Amino acid sequence: MEPAGTASREWCLQQCRSLGFEPDVRFTTDDLTSHLRLIRAGLAVGLLPQLLLTDQDTAGTALLPLPDAPARTIYTTARRASAETPAAQACRAAIREAFLKASPQT
Repeated sequence: MEPAGTASREWCLQQCRSLGFEPDVRFTTDDLTSHLRLIRAGLAVGLLPQLLLTDQDTAGTALLPLPDAPARTIYTTARRASAETPAAQACRAAIREAFLKASPQT
């Protein structure tokens, strides 16, 4: 899991508890690529954002949906003066495209 005190860890803990168990956390890192590598090596199970997952990275890994298909919202912020610049618009478009590519059901 992510380090204690982070929003993502709290969310993961809530998901586990809502399913009736307290997770036995053996590894802690904020590097999601490390999470995926531990899972692929058979050393851990985890909750990962779909944006991280690609066919190449997850070959041979069991992917299971969470109950009630939880989702998250990603926000971007920028200074008022630069919020609509081509660079800011391109950044938001790239995030949107990556999300839609990773989430075909959305």
